[in-house]
Parts: sequence; C-alpha cells; structure tokens
Amino acid sequence: MHILAVISCVASLLSGPPDTSAVPVSRVDLCNDVIGVCHPVTHQPSNFVFDKQIYQFGCDTLSQVRFWRQIMNTHQDTFLVNIADNRKIVRKVSNDNWKILPDSVKECFRDSIRKTYGLSDSARILLTGGKSFFYNFDNAYINFDKGIQAFIDNGVDPWYAQAILLIESPNKLQKSNVGAYGPFQLMKDVARLFGLKVNRQVDERADFNRSAYAASSLIKTICIPKTRQMLDSLHIPYKENELWFRLLVMHSYHAGAGNVKKALFSFMPTEGGMGLVYTLWRTETKHFRSASQNYSQLVLAAMLEMNQRLLLRNPQQEANSTGNPGHTSY
Repeated sequence: MHILAVISCVASLLSGPPDTSAVPVSRVDLCNDVIGVCHPVTHQPSNFVFDKQIYQFGCDTLSQVRFWRQIMNTHQDTFLVNIADNRKIVRKVSNDNWKILPDSVKECFRDSIRKTYGLSDSARILLTGGKSFFYNFDNAYINFDKGIQAFIDNGVDPWYAQAILLIESPNKLQKSNVGAYGPFQLMKDVARLFGLKVNRQVDERADFNRSAYAASSLIKTICIPKTRQMLDSLHIPYKENELWFRLLVMHSYHAGAGNVKKALFSFMPTEGGMGLVYTLWRTETKHFRSASQNYSQLVLAAMLEMNQRLLLRNPQQEANSTGNPGHTSY
C-alpha cells in the first residue's frame, strides 16, 4: 500500500465512522467466482477466484497488460525498452550493459527509437526491469485458499484477496520502501486502525489472518464505500461485482480513495465501464502518477498469468473445446 493511501484512509476515518450501511451480501454471492482448482505441478488443491470478465472485455489482448505479463516473466538482469504511451516493447537490453553507458549515448538511443517509430521528440521511452524474482506465483498460490476464506468470513468479495496476494507481496514477506509490510502490504497506521498490534516487540502485519482481517476491513469500510460515493457524485451507475468497479476499488486500496477521486474528477467521466479504467491509466495528478496508473494493469496481468499457470482458459475457448478440466464450485 502506498503511503498516500494511509493519509487518505486516516482522513476518511476522521471525516466520519466507517460505512456500515451497505446491504449485507450473502455468502453465496461472495462465492460466485470461486472455483476449486488443483495446481498442475504440486497437485495442491485450492479455492481460486476465476473472473471471466477479464476475457469478456478482452483484457488479455491489451498491450499494457501483455507488457506487465512479460515483465513478470523476465529476469531482473534484463530491461525491456518500451514506448510509454502504449507499452509497446521495442527491444531488450542487459541491465549491466545499460548502466555503463554515458547519459549522452542513452539519450541518442532513445532518439533513435523515437525516429524509428515516428514518435514526437517528447515521447517517453522507458526501460523497465524484469521482475520474475518478485512475482512468485507458486508462493502466492499457497495463500489463496486461506485469503479467500478470510475475506468471505469478513463479508468481503474474495476477488480482492486474490488480487492483493498476487501483486503486493507474492514472493516473501518484506517491507516496502514506504514501510508497508505483510502479505497484504499494510502501512503501520492502517494496520493499527483495524486493531493490529504494531510496535517494537510485535508486528501483527506478519500474521496472515490478522493482516487479512485488516485488509478486508479496509476494503469493506473505506475503499468500497468511498468508491460508491465518488461514482454516485458523478451519477454513474455500477454493480459491485463488475470488473471495472473492482479495479477502481483496488486503485483506492493502493493510492487512497481521495487521490483516486481527484484523478477521476480531473476528466469527469459520464459513464462507467472499462473505458473509465483505461482513461484512468492515462490520467496523472499530483498524487496519482505512474505507480498508481499501473496498479490495475498489474492486477489484470497477474490474474491472467495465474490463470495460465493453472491451465484455466478463456471461457470462449473452453466452450469451443471438447475437454473439461473438471473444476468444482466453491
């Protein structure tokens, strides 16, 4: 979680008590997207959230999502040279070789990319390092079952549990450069808001169940209600199980609802849907910049990558196939 999200969460709580007015969601509703799977290598069974909407909206074909999937499978010694506007990958370079080049040569290299692809002189050419070391999908898988269960027990859509576990700390428990820690990467103040002990002797953010409770409570009492409020104020209808709504909530989890609201209000959308999310990817404000723009792209990329590793296919492909993997419902 980003430190700005902590400030936004605290401000939300100071402005009034958590929203408890939501209509209770039944356990059956929460389990709509949950299926039973078996890891093809370890053969470990688990519950898993399979969101068909990702394929229905063609998210698997988006250049940004494909880019992050490649980053998730690229070694840290390799940089992918890409065009910022569409994340088109134009070349791979060695990290070690790039670092020793003088700045003038690096800029000439970027200029050559701009000329080759007919880009403006101001077009950003990025070099993004591989992160296969970080996106350890097998480690993340181990926690899906208990994460899904913990969120359901707290009356929260388990889709969020899986999304967070996939991208926040999938390789090991570690502290981020802004101080977030634990499987759900909670900041100290956020953890304390939901009753976790965080001091010199004890840090309950490392406790999976306690951390899951705090993360799900944050989503239930702040992120979802604040997302509802911002959409209501824009007169945009929504359903909470729609992919675009879930992704918007994830942005609030990362950047803070206040910062997401400012980003939304900078372009004043008149309707919901995935188009709203795609516009958010291109929107930059003072506290909603590159990491915030990329956040839901990472969610989609990681979910697609996990689906592939579990041999789960596009439902349309599944319908055209004679085979059936035999997955069971929750």
